Amino acid sequence: MREAAFIKQNKEKWLEFEKSLYNSTENKPERLAELFIQVNNDLAYAQTYYPKSNVIKYLNAITATAYHKIYGKQKSGKGLASFWTFEIPMIMYQYRKYFYFSFAVFFLMALIGVFSAIHEPEFVRSFLGDDYVNMTEDNIERGDPLAVYNNETSFGDFNSFFMIATNNLRVGFMSFVYGIFGGIGSLYFMLVNGIMVGSFQYMFYEKGHFFLSLRTIWMHGAMEIFAMCIEIGAGVLMGTSYLFPGILTRKQAFFQKGKAALKIVLSTIPFTLAAALIEGYLTQYANEMPIILAALIVLGTLGFISWYYLIYPPRVYRKNQEDISYLLKEIGHEKT
Repeated sequence: MREAAFIKQNKEKWLEFEKSLYNSTENKPERLAELFIQVNNDLAYAQTYYPKSNVIKYLNAITATAYHKIYGKQKSGKGLASFWTFEIPMIMYQYRKYFYFSFAVFFLMALIGVFSAIHEPEFVRSFLGDDYVNMTEDNIERGDPLAVYNNETSFGDFNSFFMIATNNLRVGFMSFVYGIFGGIGSLYFMLVNGIMVGSFQYMFYEKGHFFLSLRTIWMHGAMEIFAMCIEIGAGVLMGTSYLFPGILTRKQAFFQKGKAALKIVLSTIPFTLAAALIEGYLTQYANEMPIILAALIVLGTLGFISWYYLIYPPRVYRKNQEDISYLLKEIGHEKT
Protein backbone atom coordinates (compact mmCIF):
# COMPACT_ATOMS: atom_id res chain seq x y z
CA MET A 1 0.00 0.00 0.00
CA ARG A 2 1.28 3.47 -0.85
CA GLU A 3 1.99 5.71 2.13
CA ALA A 4 -0.59 8.30 1.00
CA ALA A 5 -3.28 5.62 0.81
CA PHE A 6 -2.25 4.27 4.22
CA ILE A 7 -2.62 7.73 5.76
CA LYS A 8 -5.95 8.39 4.05
CA GLN A 9 -7.32 5.04 5.19
CA ASN A 10 -6.36 5.49 8.85
CA LYS A 11 -6.22 9.24 9.44
CA GLU A 12 -9.73 9.61 10.89
CA LYS A 13 -9.08 6.78 13.34
CA TRP A 14 -5.84 8.40 14.51
CA LEU A 15 -7.51 11.77 14.98
CA GLU A 16 -10.38 10.14 16.90
CA PHE A 17 -7.83 8.41 19.10
CA GLU A 18 -5.83 11.59 19.70
CA LYS A 19 -9.00 13.58 20.49
CA SER A 20 -10.16 10.96 22.97
CA LEU A 21 -6.86 11.24 24.86
CA TYR A 22 -7.66 14.82 25.83
CA ASN A 23 -11.39 14.34 26.37
CA SER A 24 -12.09 11.42 28.67
CA THR A 25 -15.84 11.68 28.04
CA GLU A 26 -15.47 11.39 24.27
CA ASN A 27 -15.05 7.60 24.22
CA LYS A 28 -15.58 4.76 26.63
CA PRO A 29 -12.44 3.12 28.07
CA GLU A 30 -13.15 0.01 25.98
CA ARG A 31 -13.12 2.05 22.77
CA LEU A 32 -9.92 3.83 23.82
CA ALA A 33 -8.21 0.51 24.49
CA GLU A 34 -9.44 -0.81 21.13
CA LEU A 35 -8.06 2.23 19.32
CA PHE A 36 -4.82 1.92 21.27
CA ILE A 37 -4.27 -1.58 19.88
CA GLN A 38 -5.20 -0.52 16.34
CA VAL A 39 -2.88 2.47 16.39
CA ASN A 40 -0.03 0.27 17.67
CA ASN A 41 -0.67 -2.06 14.76
CA ASP A 42 -0.54 0.91 12.39
CA LEU A 43 2.71 2.02 13.99
CA ALA A 44 4.26 -1.41 13.50
CA TYR A 45 3.09 -1.42 9.87
CA ALA A 46 4.54 2.05 9.25
CA GLN A 47 7.87 1.08 10.85
CA THR A 48 8.08 -1.87 8.46
CA TYR A 49 7.00 -0.25 5.20
CA TYR A 50 7.68 3.49 5.67
CA PRO A 51 10.76 3.56 7.96
CA LYS A 52 11.67 7.18 7.16
CA SER A 53 8.17 8.61 7.28
CA ASN A 54 6.92 11.36 9.60
CA VAL A 55 3.93 9.09 10.25
CA ILE A 56 6.14 7.05 12.59
CA LYS A 57 6.95 10.12 14.69
CA TYR A 58 3.29 11.05 14.90
CA LEU A 59 2.08 7.56 15.85
CA ASN A 60 4.91 7.15 18.35
CA ALA A 61 3.84 10.37 20.05
CA ILE A 62 0.15 9.50 20.38
CA THR A 63 0.78 5.91 21.48
CA ALA A 64 3.18 7.14 24.15
CA THR A 65 0.62 9.64 25.40
CA ALA A 66 -2.07 6.94 25.28
CA TYR A 67 0.02 4.58 27.37
CA HIS A 68 0.44 7.26 29.97
CA LYS A 69 -3.30 7.97 30.00
CA ILE A 70 -4.33 4.32 30.19
CA TYR A 71 -1.62 2.83 32.37
CA GLY A 72 1.03 5.30 33.43
CA LYS A 73 -1.12 7.21 35.90
CA GLN A 74 -1.33 4.11 38.05
CA LYS A 75 2.40 4.52 38.69
CA SER A 76 3.25 8.19 38.34
CA GLY A 77 0.12 10.00 39.47
CA LYS A 78 -1.48 13.11 38.08
CA GLY A 79 -0.79 16.79 37.95
CA LEU A 80 2.59 18.42 38.38
CA ALA A 81 4.51 15.21 38.96
CA SER A 82 3.28 13.81 35.65
CA PHE A 83 3.98 17.11 33.88
CA TRP A 84 7.64 17.13 34.94
CA THR A 85 8.44 13.42 34.86
CA PHE A 86 6.58 12.39 31.71
CA GLU A 87 4.94 15.09 29.62
CA ILE A 88 7.85 17.53 29.23
CA PRO A 89 10.48 14.81 28.63
CA MET A 90 8.26 13.17 26.00
CA ILE A 91 7.68 16.48 24.20
CA MET A 92 11.40 17.23 24.30
CA TYR A 93 12.18 13.83 22.82
CA GLN A 94 9.51 14.04 20.13
CA TYR A 95 10.67 17.47 18.92
CA ARG A 96 14.32 17.18 19.91
CA LYS A 97 15.63 18.22 16.47
CA TYR A 98 14.17 21.71 16.91
CA PHE A 99 16.09 22.17 20.14
CA TYR A 100 19.32 20.72 18.75
CA PHE A 101 18.93 23.21 15.93
CA SER A 102 18.46 26.05 18.42
CA PHE A 103 21.66 25.17 20.29
CA ALA A 104 23.59 24.85 17.02
CA VAL A 105 22.43 28.31 15.92
CA PHE A 106 23.39 29.80 19.30
CA PHE A 107 26.93 28.43 19.12
CA LEU A 108 27.24 29.61 15.53
CA MET A 109 26.10 33.14 16.46
CA ALA A 110 28.46 33.20 19.45
CA LEU A 111 31.36 32.23 17.17
CA ILE A 112 30.34 34.97 14.74
CA GLY A 113 30.44 37.41 17.66
CA VAL A 114 33.94 36.28 18.63
CA PHE A 115 35.18 36.33 15.03
CA SER A 116 33.75 39.81 14.44
CA ALA A 117 35.30 41.17 17.64
CA ILE A 118 38.69 39.76 16.66
CA HIS A 119 38.74 41.19 13.14
CA GLU A 120 36.89 44.46 13.75
CA PRO A 121 38.06 46.31 16.90
CA GLU A 122 35.02 48.58 16.94
CA PHE A 123 32.51 45.78 16.57
CA VAL A 124 31.95 45.35 20.31
CA ARG A 125 31.19 49.06 20.68
CA SER A 126 28.82 49.06 17.73
CA PHE A 127 26.97 46.03 19.06
CA LEU A 128 26.98 46.57 22.84
CA GLY A 129 27.02 50.36 22.78
CA ASP A 130 29.64 52.92 23.81
CA ASP A 131 28.13 53.48 27.27
CA TYR A 132 28.35 49.84 28.24
CA VAL A 133 31.88 49.37 26.90
CA ASN A 134 33.09 52.59 28.55
CA MET A 135 31.56 51.51 31.86
CA THR A 136 33.28 48.12 31.62
CA GLU A 137 36.65 49.71 30.80
CA ASP A 138 36.28 52.05 33.80
CA ASN A 139 35.49 49.06 36.02
CA ILE A 140 38.60 47.26 34.76
CA GLU A 141 40.77 50.30 35.53
CA ARG A 142 39.35 50.36 39.08
CA GLY A 143 40.23 46.68 39.50
CA ASP A 144 36.65 45.37 39.45
CA PRO A 145 35.98 44.25 35.84
CA LEU A 146 32.51 42.85 36.54
CA ALA A 147 31.23 45.52 38.92
CA VAL A 148 28.05 45.66 36.84
CA TYR A 149 26.90 42.57 38.74
CA ASN A 150 27.50 44.09 42.15
CA ASN A 151 24.52 45.13 44.25
CA GLU A 152 24.90 48.30 46.25
CA THR A 153 22.64 46.95 48.97
CA SER A 154 23.31 44.12 51.39
CA PHE A 155 23.34 40.43 50.55
CA GLY A 156 19.90 39.25 49.57
CA ASP A 157 18.70 42.07 47.32
CA PHE A 158 15.12 41.03 46.54
CA ASN A 159 14.57 44.08 44.31
CA SER A 160 17.52 43.04 42.16
CA PHE A 161 16.23 39.48 41.90
CA PHE A 162 12.71 40.68 41.03
CA MET A 163 13.92 43.01 38.27
CA ILE A 164 16.23 40.39 36.77
CA ALA A 165 13.58 37.67 36.91
CA THR A 166 10.90 39.91 35.38
CA ASN A 167 13.18 40.98 32.54
CA ASN A 168 14.38 37.45 31.77
CA LEU A 169 10.86 36.02 31.81
CA ARG A 170 9.69 38.80 29.51
CA VAL A 171 12.54 38.26 27.05
CA GLY A 172 12.05 34.49 27.10
CA PHE A 173 8.33 34.77 26.43
CA MET A 174 8.86 37.30 23.64
CA SER A 175 11.49 35.10 21.99
CA PHE A 176 8.90 32.33 21.96
CA VAL A 177 5.87 34.35 20.82
CA TYR A 178 7.74 36.09 18.00
CA GLY A 179 8.41 32.64 16.56
CA ILE A 180 4.85 32.63 15.25
CA PHE A 181 6.18 34.31 12.08
CA GLY A 182 7.58 31.11 10.65
CA GLY A 183 10.17 30.90 13.42
CA ILE A 184 12.00 33.96 12.06
CA GLY A 185 11.25 36.14 15.09
CA SER A 186 12.72 33.59 17.49
CA LEU A 187 15.82 33.18 15.35
CA TYR A 188 16.30 36.96 15.39
CA PHE A 189 16.44 36.83 19.20
CA MET A 190 18.99 34.06 18.89
CA LEU A 191 21.09 36.06 16.44
CA VAL A 192 21.19 39.10 18.73
CA ASN A 193 21.83 37.21 21.96
CA GLY A 194 24.32 34.77 20.49
CA ILE A 195 26.47 37.47 18.92
CA MET A 196 26.23 39.56 22.08
CA VAL A 197 27.43 36.67 24.27
CA GLY A 198 30.32 35.88 21.93
CA SER A 199 31.53 39.46 21.54
CA PHE A 200 31.03 40.23 25.25
CA GLN A 201 33.05 37.18 26.27
CA TYR A 202 35.85 38.05 23.83
CA MET A 203 36.04 41.59 25.21
CA PHE A 204 37.05 40.20 28.61
CA TYR A 205 39.45 37.73 27.02
CA GLU A 206 41.17 40.56 25.16
CA LYS A 207 41.55 42.54 28.36
CA GLY A 208 43.00 39.60 30.31
CA HIS A 209 39.98 38.72 32.47
CA PHE A 210 38.67 35.69 30.62
CA PHE A 211 38.51 33.20 33.51
CA LEU A 212 37.05 35.77 35.88
CA SER A 213 34.34 36.53 33.35
CA LEU A 214 33.65 32.81 32.87
CA ARG A 215 32.94 32.11 36.50
CA THR A 216 31.03 35.36 36.99
CA ILE A 217 28.87 35.48 33.87
CA TRP A 218 28.20 31.76 33.65
CA MET A 219 27.40 31.36 37.33
CA HIS A 220 23.88 32.50 36.44
CA GLY A 221 24.26 32.39 32.66
CA ALA A 222 24.49 28.59 32.44
CA MET A 223 20.79 28.15 33.19
CA GLU A 224 19.70 31.50 31.77
CA ILE A 225 21.27 30.98 28.33
CA PHE A 226 20.32 27.30 28.21
CA ALA A 227 16.68 28.17 29.00
CA MET A 228 16.78 30.87 26.32
CA CYS A 229 17.88 28.29 23.72
CA ILE A 230 15.00 26.02 24.77
CA GLU A 231 12.49 28.89 24.53
CA ILE A 232 13.75 29.87 21.09
CA GLY A 233 13.61 26.25 19.94
CA ALA A 234 9.98 26.18 21.13
CA GLY A 235 9.30 29.35 19.12
CA VAL A 236 10.72 27.73 15.99
CA LEU A 237 8.62 24.60 16.65
CA MET A 238 5.44 26.67 16.91
CA GLY A 239 6.30 28.95 13.97
CA THR A 240 7.13 26.20 11.52
CA SER A 241 4.19 23.98 12.50
CA TYR A 242 1.83 25.40 9.89
CA LEU A 243 4.58 25.51 7.25
CA PHE A 244 5.33 21.78 7.58
CA PRO A 245 2.10 20.20 8.87
CA GLY A 246 2.94 16.64 7.84
CA ILE A 247 -0.16 14.43 7.81
CA LEU A 248 -2.25 17.01 9.69
CA THR A 249 -4.02 20.09 8.40
CA ARG A 250 -2.17 23.36 9.00
CA LYS A 251 -4.62 24.28 11.74
CA GLN A 252 -4.29 20.93 13.47
CA ALA A 253 -0.49 21.06 13.25
CA PHE A 254 -0.39 24.60 14.63
CA PHE A 255 -2.54 23.79 17.65
CA GLN A 256 -0.84 20.47 18.35
CA LYS A 257 2.74 21.72 18.10
CA GLY A 258 1.89 25.17 19.52
CA LYS A 259 0.45 23.56 22.65
CA ALA A 260 3.53 21.36 23.02
CA ALA A 261 5.84 24.35 22.52
CA LEU A 262 3.98 26.43 25.13
CA LYS A 263 4.35 23.64 27.68
CA ILE A 264 8.09 23.57 27.05
CA VAL A 265 8.31 27.34 27.59
CA LEU A 266 6.36 27.04 30.85
CA SER A 267 8.80 24.36 31.98
CA THR A 268 11.72 26.81 31.67
CA ILE A 269 10.22 29.25 34.21
CA PRO A 270 11.72 27.59 37.33
CA PHE A 271 15.15 27.53 35.68
CA THR A 272 14.87 31.20 34.70
CA LEU A 273 13.88 32.09 38.26
CA ALA A 274 16.76 30.04 39.66
CA ALA A 275 19.18 31.87 37.36
CA ALA A 276 17.77 35.21 38.56
CA LEU A 277 18.22 34.13 42.18
CA ILE A 278 21.86 33.29 41.54
CA GLU A 279 22.46 36.55 39.67
CA GLY A 280 20.72 38.64 42.32
CA TYR A 281 22.25 36.94 45.35
CA LEU A 282 25.49 35.14 44.42
CA THR A 283 27.06 36.45 41.21
CA GLN A 284 28.36 39.58 42.92
CA TYR A 285 30.52 37.36 45.16
CA ALA A 286 32.00 35.26 42.34
CA ASN A 287 35.37 37.04 42.53
CA GLU A 288 35.61 36.35 46.27
CA MET A 289 34.53 32.71 46.13
CA PRO A 290 37.00 29.83 46.09
CA ILE A 291 37.32 28.88 42.45
CA ILE A 292 36.21 25.32 43.24
CA LEU A 293 32.91 26.58 44.69
CA ALA A 294 32.31 28.84 41.69
CA ALA A 295 33.07 25.94 39.33
CA LEU A 296 30.67 23.68 41.23
CA ILE A 297 27.86 26.23 40.86
CA VAL A 298 28.52 26.75 37.14
CA LEU A 299 28.96 23.06 36.27
CA GLY A 300 26.23 21.94 38.66
CA THR A 301 23.56 24.24 37.21
CA LEU A 302 24.63 23.53 33.63
CA GLY A 303 24.75 19.79 34.32
CA PHE A 304 21.30 19.68 35.89
CA ILE A 305 19.46 21.62 33.19
CA SER A 306 21.33 19.69 30.46
CA TRP A 307 20.40 16.39 32.08
CA TYR A 308 16.73 17.31 32.35
CA TYR A 309 16.26 18.59 28.80
CA LEU A 310 18.75 16.47 26.84
CA ILE A 311 19.58 13.24 28.71
CA TYR A 312 16.44 12.43 30.70
CA PRO A 313 13.93 12.57 27.75
CA PRO A 314 15.44 9.63 25.78
CA ARG A 315 15.38 7.54 28.97
CA VAL A 316 11.72 8.35 29.57
CA TYR A 317 10.94 7.50 25.94
CA ARG A 318 12.73 4.14 26.05
CA LYS A 319 11.09 3.23 29.35
CA ASN A 320 7.71 4.21 27.95
CA GLN A 321 8.18 2.02 24.87
CA GLU A 322 9.11 -0.93 27.09
CA ASP A 323 5.99 -0.36 29.18
CA ILE A 324 3.80 -0.15 26.08
CA SER A 325 5.13 -3.51 24.88
CA TYR A 326 4.53 -4.98 28.32
CA LEU A 327 0.98 -3.62 28.42
CA LEU A 328 0.17 -5.06 24.99
CA LYS A 329 1.37 -8.48 26.16
CA GLU A 330 -0.65 -8.16 29.36
CA ILE A 331 -3.87 -7.66 27.39
CA GLY A 332 -3.01 -10.54 25.10
CA HIS A 333 -1.89 -8.59 22.05
CA GLU A 334 1.50 -8.17 20.42
CA LYS A 335 2.54 -5.97 17.52
CA THR A 336 2.38 -7.71 14.22
